[in-house]
Amino acid sequence: MDYKAILDDIKPTAEEKQHVDRVSLDIMNFLQKACDANGIDAKVALVGSVAKNTALKGKSDIDIFIAFPLGTDKKYLKEKGLELAHLCCDEFGGDAQHHFASHPYVTAEIGNCEVDIVPCYAIEDGSQLKSAVDRTILHTRYVKENLKESQEDEVLLLKRFMAMTGTYGSEFKVGGFAGYLCELLIINYGDFEGTLKSAINWKFGHTIDLEGYGTAGNFKDPLIVIDPTDKNRNVGAALRLDKMAEFIQSARNYIFSDNKKDYFYPLKRDLNKDDILNEFKQRGSDLIAFRFDIPEMPLDTLHPQLRKTCEALERKLNSEEFNVFKADYWSDEVENCIILLEMTTSKINNVKVNVGPKVFITQACENFAAKYGRQNCYVQGDFLVHTQEREFNDARELISHIFTREHIGLIKVGKNLKNILINTFEFIDIEEVDVEFLDDFLNPGQYIVR
Repeated sequence: MDYKAILDDIKPTAEEKQHVDRVSLDIMNFLQKACDANGIDAKVALVGSVAKNTALKGKSDIDIFIAFPLGTDKKYLKEKGLELAHLCCDEFGGDAQHHFASHPYVTAEIGNCEVDIVPCYAIEDGSQLKSAVDRTILHTRYVKENLKESQEDEVLLLKRFMAMTGTYGSEFKVGGFAGYLCELLIINYGDFEGTLKSAINWKFGHTIDLEGYGTAGNFKDPLIVIDPTDKNRNVGAALRLDKMAEFIQSARNYIFSDNKKDYFYPLKRDLNKDDILNEFKQRGSDLIAFRFDIPEMPLDTLHPQLRKTCEALERKLNSEEFNVFKADYWSDEVENCIILLEMTTSKINNVKVNVGPKVFITQACENFAAKYGRQNCYVQGDFLVHTQEREFNDARELISHIFTREHIGLIKVGKNLKNILINTFEFIDIEEVDVEFLDDFLNPGQYIVR
């Protein structure tokens, strides 16, 4: 396939690249001069996709690291790193927003670019690591030394393909492939098509070890890509199994597709809410939707807690013999979250079997019979059991019961969500749910095939 037209659409224009390069250079020069003028022993470096020339059009976020010597006191590094970042924001009119990785860093919009200014330690190999971000300079250096200029476009094709099939991005919300992982895949397999043709045969635990460190046995992840700069790190650790599987199937679909070009562009969706609601109705499922406020917190903290809460609720409902066909959550990431449950069974009978010990365990059976009444117990298989009345025979009643201060401990809720769930939980009508989320819920496979 001729990828020229696609690359014309996804590569930064010459004007964009010149602008980003100029903003990057201005910021780096300012920060280095500020270090030198204030007697701060640190070197400023451009890292990330902009430095590696692997940024997609419109995604040219600038990552600038301030590298302090290894012996620098951690408190000093944090204080001076933030101080320099704020000086830079004042100089260029950026509004400094604080974030936290291994230590605080600043994000700001400068010259219409999103800029991260991150303090780190200057390390020469992974064994010197003092914080997680320290590897980033090594990552940039490795890719620039090992990724051929002709392969930069191959990385762009892979990133774009993954983005359009929902598998790109290592943040928890996505759980997909990081940019650095994409670059290592191209270095390993040579080009975009070679990567896809290899991926269709991946198995759980597939291993790539570019430097031959031989440390793959230390990891149990779905995809193991040993970091060339740190033999004790798996670059694929953040990749969820479902996202790896979606990429594998996307690759298979692409290889056998007559519409290859479509895989590099957003889905064409003409969403009609009435049609979507009617499709739900035709499935015959009972839908339970509820909303609650979300606290102000980092998204990489919020999404794990939302997923944990959704999955815990699904497990609890199933354990009480309500049958959840599918559960998922949606958030606007500002104020609201919605959990949607599609129930195969949301109302059940009033009685259930309480299973006791095996009849061969004498004392346990005596205790069970004493507790529930000998006349009420009978044998099912080789277990002593008795029939008892259910506390809840309607899923909505159980959900309402769980999200109270007295009973929220019945499921494992994200720690920052407990109080806000108790205070703001409310059932809503399905018509109030975001239409794109409803469409994704109904058609989970639409991104991986065209």
